[in-house]
Amino acid sequence: MSTVTAHEAFEHPALFYGNEQEYRQQTAAFLREGAAAGEPMAVAVPGPNLALIKDELGVDARGISFLDMTEVGRNPGRIIPKVLKGFADAHPVGRVRIIGEPIWAGRSAVEYPACAQHEALINAAFEGRAVTILCPYDETRLDAAVLADARLTHPTVISQGREQASNDYDWQAIVARYNEPLVSAPDAVVFPFGEAELRSVRQFAVDHASRWGLDAVRLEDAKLAVAELTTNSVVHGGGRGLFAMWSEPGRLVFEVRDGGRLSDPLAGRRPPDQGQLGGRGLLLVHYMADLVRIHTGEDGTTIRFYLDV
Repeated sequence: MSTVTAHEAFEHPALFYGNEQEYRQQTAAFLREGAAAGEPMAVAVPGPNLALIKDELGVDARGISFLDMTEVGRNPGRIIPKVLKGFADAHPVGRVRIIGEPIWAGRSAVEYPACAQHEALINAAFEGRAVTILCPYDETRLDAAVLADARLTHPTVISQGREQASNDYDWQAIVARYNEPLVSAPDAVVFPFGEAELRSVRQFAVDHASRWGLDAVRLEDAKLAVAELTTNSVVHGGGRGLFAMWSEPGRLVFEVRDGGRLSDPLAGRRPPDQGQLGGRGLLLVHYMADLVRIHTGEDGTTIRFYLDV
């Protein structure tokens, strides 16, 4: 039997909105309710929607933390540790209230699987915590399949001002569905590696990234991310792996494959405990990359990260 009380229970409603007025009114009402309860509040939505909420709230916007999700949530994999848990953990006493809009019409098909998995994994990350996270969905601009997924990742749905339990709620199904096999580009350059080649594979990645236009700051990001992933392969993935990379319009793609399997769906999405020495590799990759895609199964694991050029 669960020992979590209603006061402690995690709440994760999806807000389906059909127009700007509905968006403004529903989000403002949610925040004013939190203000009346004295709850710390944060809003992480795309920039134009930030402006709508601030305008609707007026002076009531004071004291709320506002973040542009197109920046802080560019990679969906860092939203849980850096945005949501970052805010919630800073307010450990009482209920915390957050609006998070990680899926908007401008998200690409390559990004969407990571977005859907993020929405699903929120339920595992905050289970048993006194946190409320409202996730808006634009009914007029998002595909029907995206809205159907939202009913799977959210236990309740608010539509036309009415909140109802979602009969489709099954967040694990979304994690499994978007655990998609990742196929490398046919023109990828590859480098098989083991422990003896760890330095060489990092240099291989940096040389090609520099040649393909990555600037000095992002080259350091690439070097560190490749180092973390290849080292993880040697230590946890069977001792060897295959590194691949290629160029796409506007970005570079880096990929590491090995024989290991990720058993924890929240791997790389938990902030490290204070004083923790290990277990930060995938988290660092999420923080540095513009997108991370992962496939794991009995045959091994592929981790792919993208850096914009």
